[in-house]
Order: sequence, then C-alpha cells, then structure tokens
Amino acid sequence: MGTIHQVSPDRSPQPPDGTSPRPKRYRPGWGDLLGTLAVFSTVAPVGLWLLNHGLPLPLGMKSTVGMLGLLSSLIATQLMLLLVVLLARIPWVERAWGHDRLARQHRWIGFASFWFMMAHLVAQTLERVSRDWSAAWQRTYELYVVEPWMLAATVGTVLIIGVMVTSMRWARRRLRFEGWHLLHLYTYLGLILILPHMLVTGPEFHAQWARAYLWTEYVLAAACILVFRLGLPLYRTLYHRLRVEEVSTEAPGVVSITLTGRRLDRLHARSGQFFIWRFMDGPGWTRGHPYALSAAPQHDRLRISVRESGDGSARAATLRPGTRALIEGPYGTMTARRRRRPKMLLLAAGIGITPLRALLEDTRYGPGEATLIYRFSSEDDQLFTAELRELVTRRGVDLVLLPGGRGPDGSWLPADFGAQPDEIPVLRHAVSDLTCRDVYVCGPPPWASAVHATLRRAGVREEDIHTEVFAW
Repeated sequence: MGTIHQVSPDRSPQPPDGTSPRPKRYRPGWGDLLGTLAVFSTVAPVGLWLLNHGLPLPLGMKSTVGMLGLLSSLIATQLMLLLVVLLARIPWVERAWGHDRLARQHRWIGFASFWFMMAHLVAQTLERVSRDWSAAWQRTYELYVVEPWMLAATVGTVLIIGVMVTSMRWARRRLRFEGWHLLHLYTYLGLILILPHMLVTGPEFHAQWARAYLWTEYVLAAACILVFRLGLPLYRTLYHRLRVEEVSTEAPGVVSITLTGRRLDRLHARSGQFFIWRFMDGPGWTRGHPYALSAAPQHDRLRISVRESGDGSARAATLRPGTRALIEGPYGTMTARRRRRPKMLLLAAGIGITPLRALLEDTRYGPGEATLIYRFSSEDDQLFTAELRELVTRRGVDLVLLPGGRGPDGSWLPADFGAQPDEIPVLRHAVSDLTCRDVYVCGPPPWASAVHATLRRAGVREEDIHTEVFAW
C-alpha cells in the first residue's frame, strides 16, 4: 500500500539523493534521419541554383540583388512545404518528435519562411526598378501583374503573408482559434497559386530533372495532407464508430466523457496520449479540441475529462448519450515508452492530472516506485479523489497533495509556501532519489515551465523529464 500526505511549508526535507548512471537518451533512431531529410530539402534549392548558374562573378549590385531574390524565394518555398509536412500529422513523425515539439518548430519555420519571402519581394522589386528608376511604378506593375502567372503568384503571396501576420502573438490573442485555423488553411491555396510562376519563369527549374524534383515535393506534401490529415482520421472515425456512452461530473466545471467503440485496441492508443475530438452535437461540431485520455484505454471504451474553459469545452457537459465522435490521433509521446528507469515521479496541476492518472493505471511499477505530486486550488477542485485513493491502495502509489491558491510568479507551489519558496526541498522530501527517476509533468504551461526549471536546478537530466503540450 502507498501513502497519502499533504505537504505544508514547515515540513523538513530529507537528505539529498546520490547520483545515478547516465541513462540512454530516448529518441527513435530514424528521428535524426527525418531531421536530416528536412535540412536537405531546404538547402537543395541552393544546389539547384548553383548547378544552373554558378556564382555571377564579378558580383555587381544588380547581380547580387537578383541572386539573393531568387535564392530567398527558393528557400521560402521549401520551408513552406516543410511546414505542410510537419503538421500533416504523419504517425511516425509524431512518434519521433512529439506533437507539441512539431508545433513549436512549425511556428519558427513559418516565420523564417515569411522573412525569406519578404527578402525575395524586396530584392526582386529592387532588381527590376533599378533598370529604369523613372518608371519604377510601371516596372513593379509589370513584375507582379502583367508577366505570365505573376498575378496568381501575387495573390498566393498575399494569402501567405496574411496567414503569417495573423500567426503573430498580438494577432493570435485577438482571434478565436477556430477563425485563426480557418485562415491558416489559405496557406495551401497560396502554395498552389505560387507553383506555376516558379515552373514558367524560374530558370532554376527549366531543366527536366529540376522540374521533376519540384513536382515531386509538391505531390508528396499534398499526399501527406490527403492521407494523414484527412484520410486516416476519416477511416478511423468510420471504422471505430465512437459514441458517447456517459457524461459524469467530476468537479465544478469538469466532466468525464466515456465513449464506446469498435475494436478500439486497433487505435494503439496509450495512456498519456490525446486525441483531437469533434462531437456531432449541432452547429460548430467541426471545431476540434485536444483532450487527453483520463483512464487507460480499453478494447471497447475510452474516457476523457474536460474542464470548461471556452465555448467548445463548455458544450462537453451537454453531450447526450449516443452522440457520435470524430477523432484525430492518438498523438503525444508522454507515455510509458519514454521510461528509462524503474521508478517515476509524476507532477500534475489542475486538469493536467488526466493523462498522469491514466499512466498510473496501466504502467508497470511496484509499490513505492511511483509518486504523484498533485497541485490543485481547493478541495472542490480536486479530481479523481476516489480513483487516486484506489491507486494508492491497489498499486502502492505515494500521493502528495498540494492544495492552495496560486503562488508567486515563477513558483509552482501554493501561496502558503511564501513569496520566495524553496522548491527543491519539497521535491526531495517527496522523493529522496529524485535524480534516479523518470519525471512526468503536466499542467498549465507556466506552471509546467516552473516545475521544469526546478527539476533542472535539482540535477534531473533533461532526458528524464517528460512533458507535452496538447497542441492542435
């Protein structure tokens, strides 16, 4: 049997733990291969350009500007194609890198492609108008409107720039996710409109093999979207036939939804993962929301738990039995497959308890080898109270409760611990062998970041910390 205790600020820490042998770093071997291919696909256009033209020596002002304009265009296009592939939700890519990491890379690559595109526009405009400064407006008009396929390319470029602008933080804060996501889809249309002018006017693609290379990239990117973003979710939805069986209240503003389906074991879902869910309950059902499994997946049942935080999540409490569910996933790498050690520490805050509660249900460990530190605001907000007590009794989980109001900025401890709490002793009191464990963290991003920082200061290796943001 495990233990349940509540930590208070006056608890004294235990002595620090010893060191442990360096574990093997987790990552599927082909994850690095995928990264190498991504880099190659980005720099390949530079090779195409050099093969066709070589360096225009001696370098003059006009030749340099023209060269930079062409190269920046090629790199921008390659980065945008890479963006499409990154978030096509290809299963083996997701397993290699993790959904939230792919989402972060998507953001940085997106802005890089934006600035390369802007460099292309500036360089091409300068190169054209420098031929006759007195007719600058006419030259610009001819470049972007009159020349073959340039009007389509101009429209495509405007669409992509619009998507990039709405992806900036100040714009994202003013847009609902659903509206921003719809605007984001115009990236695909923009790429389609840009392609013809590259094939017709781009000298680096006049060679037959170069055209074949570009067409292959476009076809593969489109195939990834059609197969993995549309086809696979549709097939899984139709095959597994998920329907709502029961909606139960866990706490004020939090419900658990149990769904039944056909041969759910073939989803190969694991505790700690999440799906993108769409419930066919009326207008607005097309908006997807990421919810983690809150119980270990079974062959005929799945359970998720949802906290009310917006229009979509508020509707979850009104779902009726029999409502059909459309799914994308499973996604996420915060599973037992990441483990490298026999013992584990889990830290959860708020609704972040859901995937960790599922992990504790079906992950292998002995009595005393799993410790859960659970942070919540008040007794009314505590979730899965009876289920966690059962895990303590049946599986030998050590449960540490941290109730209380929000602490100072930068701290993951409750306000009762003071304005500048010493967080490392709290961790060492819960687990004396802190650096000898796998550590799973799930909660609001600022809280999870604070926990991560404390763990690193305490000597926990980066590869032993497992966390994930359930991104769209």
